[in-house]
Amino acid sequence: MDLRVNGKVRAGREGLTVTGLLEDLQIHPQRVAVQLNGAILKREQFPEVVLKDGDTVEIITFMAGGMGEGGAA
Repeated sequence: MDLRVNGKVRAGREGLTVTGLLEDLQIHPQRVAVQLNGAILKREQFPEVVLKDGDTVEIITFMAGGMGEGGAA
C-alpha cells in the first residue's frame, strides 16, 4: 500500500498502525503530533489507528527552545 507521509510517497505494509509507522521512521511518539487525512490524532490513538492505502499522514515534530534574540514577537 502507498501512503503520503509529509508530502512524500512511502510504501507501507498491511496492518501498519500509526505507532508502527513512527517506529519504522525512528520517531519517538511523545515528541510529535500526527495528522491523518486532515484530522489530528490523540496520542493514545496511535496504536489503534490502522493506516490504509492512500492515507495522508503529516508528522509534526516538537522542537525544544523558544525565541532567542531577534525572534519575532
